[in-house]
Amino acid sequence: MTASPPPTPAPVMRPADALAALVAGNRRFVSGRPEHGHDVSAAAAASGGQKPHAVVLGCIDSRVPLEAIFDQTFGSICVIRSGGHVVDRAVLGSVGFAVGALGVPLIMVLGHVRCGAVAATAAALRGGDRPAGDVGYLVNEIAPAVLAVGVDDPDVTEKAMRVHVGRTVRRMRDVTGVPAAIAAGRVAVAGAVYDLDTGWVDLLT
Repeated sequence: MTASPPPTPAPVMRPADALAALVAGNRRFVSGRPEHGHDVSAAAAASGGQKPHAVVLGCIDSRVPLEAIFDQTFGSICVIRSGGHVVDRAVLGSVGFAVGALGVPLIMVLGHVRCGAVAATAAALRGGDRPAGDVGYLVNEIAPAVLAVGVDDPDVTEKAMRVHVGRTVRRMRDVTGVPAAIAAGRVAVAGAVYDLDTGWVDLLT
């Protein structure tokens, strides 16, 4: 009995192509013509291995399902979610693993309009009553973006969210192994904002 030939390795995707794949997927999503239905056959097809083309860091908001809004199927993106896409060591390590071990060419940071975590941070700073414990950690991490805008700005939540995305993008560029990968042209970092009302993803960087 002859042995089966080894599987053909997936082609290496460039950072620009990875970003284009997410943008194209978002266009399909908004137009109502998604390609991926997330059925069990797609899960089975990807079960033997993975070669994702992006790691996407987003918020836990239930209205922002990352695979859906980018119209990506099983095995195509690594998803990390936290309140207000706040970063901790687990997030940093996960991004580093995605870049170093899985070879993703794109790190995407996605904020969204009317983010509850950003709004809560602005309210806490305005009232001088920061929550304690683990929720307080989220507030402390988002606070610099809110203070940069000013707690009394009438659009503080939306403006601070965009500042927070930019700060997180810069932090992603310092993850262990990422600076060298960026310098070599193997990895890019992008920031974006998701519109809850229209479904569109607006690239910031």
